[in-house]
Amino acid sequence: MSEMCEHCSIRTAHHSAEIKKDFRDRLNRIEGQVRAVNRMIAEDVYCNDILNQISAVQSALTSVSKLILEAHLKSCVVEQIQEGKVEVLDEVMKTIDKLMRK
Repeated sequence: MSEMCEHCSIRTAHHSAEIKKDFRDRLNRIEGQVRAVNRMIAEDVYCNDILNQISAVQSALTSVSKLILEAHLKSCVVEQIQEGKVEVLDEVMKTIDKLMRK
């Protein structure tokens, strides 16, 4: 559910603690994978093995992106459309375009 912070012009989202925990857990795992890639490079691990690990990181990021997009559509976007703020659809389309370019 998107709304403006009462103290500034930053929009905020309000997701359940369970959903936020899932996002954080996934991102923490991805962070660990990225650190592992860095370590692999420092340790001169075979390039193909590094590339495979990078592919796993990219896949994990795509997965979490899809989940965040789904949550955004089901909460923030629906709420804004119900409030008559249909311009949110243009914002979502730009975001989807950026996600699909990767």
